[in-house]
Amino acid sequence: MAIPEFLRELRSVVGTRPLWLCGVSAVVLDDRGRVLLGRRADTGRWSVISGILDPGEEPADGAVRECWEETGVAAVPERITSVTVSRMLEYPNGDRSQYVEITFRCRAVGGEARVNDDESLEVGWFETDALPELGESATRRLKHALSGDQETYFSFSGLTEVLGGEQPY
Repeated sequence: MAIPEFLRELRSVVGTRPLWLCGVSAVVLDDRGRVLLGRRADTGRWSVISGILDPGEEPADGAVRECWEETGVAAVPERITSVTVSRMLEYPNGDRSQYVEITFRCRAVGGEARVNDDESLEVGWFETDALPELGESATRRLKHALSGDQETYFSFSGLTEVLGGEQPY
C-alpha cells in the first residue's frame, strides 16, 4: 500500500502512535445508477473509493483525485453525504490511525473502471441491490450516500454531553 510522503515523514517522528487524519470517500454512481467499488489490496475487502487527504487539499478535490488514482474513473462531487469518525485502526506494521471520514456522493463523467494503482485488487460497477459484502464503515457511508436524503449525516452527542453539563442557555 502506498503511503503519502507527508505521512511517511510524520511517522518517522511519531512512530506507530495514533494519528488523527482526514480521509475522503467517493460514492460514485454511473448513469445507470450503479455504484463504483474497489477491492482493497490491504484488506482484500470491497469498499467505497477512499483515501487520505494531502496537506492543504480540499476534500472534494481529494475525493476526485482518489477516484481517478484508484479506478481510472473521472467523477464530479455532487454533495457531502456524511461526516463521521472511524474506529481506531491498527495496520500490520503497528501504525495506528483514526479518521474523520468525509463522504461525497459523486457522478461518473468519464474514464473506464480499471485497477489503476497498487491499492486495489479489483474495481467494478455494482447494482445497488447486488452489492458484494462490505465492511461496517463502508456500508454505513454507502447507506448515507444512497439514502436519497438531502441532509448531511453527522453524529452529535448533545449540548450537555459536549459542554460537560454546563447550561449555556
